[in-house]
Amino acid sequence: MQFVEWLATNVFGQPAILLGLIVLLGLVLQRKTFSQTMSGTLKAVIGFIIIGAGAGIIVNSLLIFQPMWKEVFNLETQALGSFMGQEGFMAKYGGAVALAMTLGFLLNVLLARITPLKYIYLTGHMMFWTAVIFAGVVVTSVGEVDTLKLALFLAVILGIYWTVQPALTQPFMRKIMGHDEIALGHTSASAALLGALMGYLFGNKEQDSEKLQVPKGLEFLRDSNVVTALTMGILFLVGAIILSTKDTPGAQELIAMSGDQSFLMYSLMQAVTFAAGIAVVLMGVRMFVGEMVPAFRGIATKLVPGARPALDVPVIYPAAPNAVILGFLGAFVGALIWLVVLGNTVGYVFVPTMIVLFFHGAAAGVFGNVTGGVRGAVLGGFMTATLVAWGQYFMVTFLIHDTIPDTAMWAADSDMFILGPLVSLLAKLFF
Repeated sequence: MQFVEWLATNVFGQPAILLGLIVLLGLVLQRKTFSQTMSGTLKAVIGFIIIGAGAGIIVNSLLIFQPMWKEVFNLETQALGSFMGQEGFMAKYGGAVALAMTLGFLLNVLLARITPLKYIYLTGHMMFWTAVIFAGVVVTSVGEVDTLKLALFLAVILGIYWTVQPALTQPFMRKIMGHDEIALGHTSASAALLGALMGYLFGNKEQDSEKLQVPKGLEFLRDSNVVTALTMGILFLVGAIILSTKDTPGAQELIAMSGDQSFLMYSLMQAVTFAAGIAVVLMGVRMFVGEMVPAFRGIATKLVPGARPALDVPVIYPAAPNAVILGFLGAFVGALIWLVVLGNTVGYVFVPTMIVLFFHGAAAGVFGNVTGGVRGAVLGGFMTATLVAWGQYFMVTFLIHDTIPDTAMWAADSDMFILGPLVSLLAKLFF
């Protein structure tokens, strides 16, 4: 058990190491030279770390963006009650989570080998987080469960999910990427599929977000970095102006973060920093995918014939960077709408999780764009907010209580909202 926990922490819990080992294995199986093997492995790891660095820049900006708009709309955080902290949860159920991840991954590889679903899920942090949330749902639904039984139950669910999810999104991934070399392995799949559906039903794929016609004087808008900086600049600036008129403790605390600098200028710098984060992610994706795809062919030919790696959601961003921002904008507007609707109907204070809304809304935007152009991208983002808002309400109200870590209240992802009720039902049937 200690070895399994070590494996979960140091391999599955460190995506760069997991992916580096996968690339190393693929190159060794292809009998590449020592020089080629070392170069390919290290460049893949460095590329993935660059992606993580860019994502960290984005997250840090959103950690300011979210409380800014929370204060703008006078949101109150939902009472946590007796919810367990993340440390307490892992101290009690960490062994089951680690074992479930390990066995679930092995089941995923086995299913990829013996079934037509040739996808190996390699998004390590999502593997961990999904296992944590589902473990909490099970214990909430049926009470205390033996560690081994809980781990085996979760392993089967996770192994199947990690095999089937990439298969469901792959028809659209082929169109987005222009090839069939990689798949999507991320908990935003349900939002992405909703985006593709919205694009198909209400969009126009001829109006591709990446081929927008603009007047000659506005040709700078063809640059996705410029569009990102301008869009986020407007949102940050509007939020900062409104916040500057408020005298609440939360508003004053945020304003104090700018120190001697003007809060408006500080907010604009956060917008530009966010755009820089996107640029870093795109650079890392190109470097990482450039090494992962050819290396993975060794696994696809020797160990799991025909297999494809299912990778984290940023791998699709370079294909349609404008759709990424359109998806987030649709999600942001949708979150504000559902905030008002939920508060005035069921009385639930929906706290928009901007990190989830960005990464999932971006995925839905890219998928919506490939089927419905600009309109599909925006509607995909809106449907992401719809799924997250109502999913959060049902998850917090009905599916999680004191046995789940408090972080799960706001940080659960799109697929978890969809699968949570199913996991609860299965747990009641089996236990």
